Amino acid sequence: MAKLSMELVTGERVVYQADDVDMVVAPGSEGTLGILPNHAALISLLSAGEVRVKKGNQEDSLIVFGGFVEVLDNRVIVLADSAERAEEIDLERAVRARDAAEVSLRNESDRVSVAEADAALRRAALRLRIGERRRRNSSGAPR
Repeated sequence: MAKLSMELVTGERVVYQADDVDMVVAPGSEGTLGILPNHAALISLLSAGEVRVKKGNQEDSLIVFGGFVEVLDNRVIVLADSAERAEEIDLERAVRARDAAEVSLRNESDRVSVAEADAALRRAALRLRIGERRRRNSSGAPR
C-alpha cells in the first residue's frame, strides 16, 4: 500500500519530517484538507491551525501559522510562516500571551494594535488548545 512522505519547514528549521505516513490533515485556507496516499497534485494556502500526521496508530500534532502546502507524488511539503510541534508548546507562556493580548484588546483604539492583539490572542488560544490536549492525552486521560 502506498504511503506519504511528509515534511514541514519554516524559514528557520525543519520542524517535522517523516516517511511511511498514512494521512495528513491540514488547515487549508478554504477548509480542512485530508491528504491520503495517491492524492491529486495540490497547492493550497494554509490558515493558522493544527496539522495532524497519522502514521499507523501514532498521531503527531503540529501547529502552523500560515503558509502553503504542496502535494505531489505522495509527498506532502508544508512551507509554514512559523510552526511548532505540540510538545514544544509552553503552556505557561501561552497563558501569559493570551492574557496580554486580552488586555491589549481592551485598552487599544488603534486599528493596527487591535489587529496585532487579535492575532496574538488567536495564536495563544491555538497553542493552549493543542498543548492542553497533548498534556491530557499523555497523562492517560481519554481523548
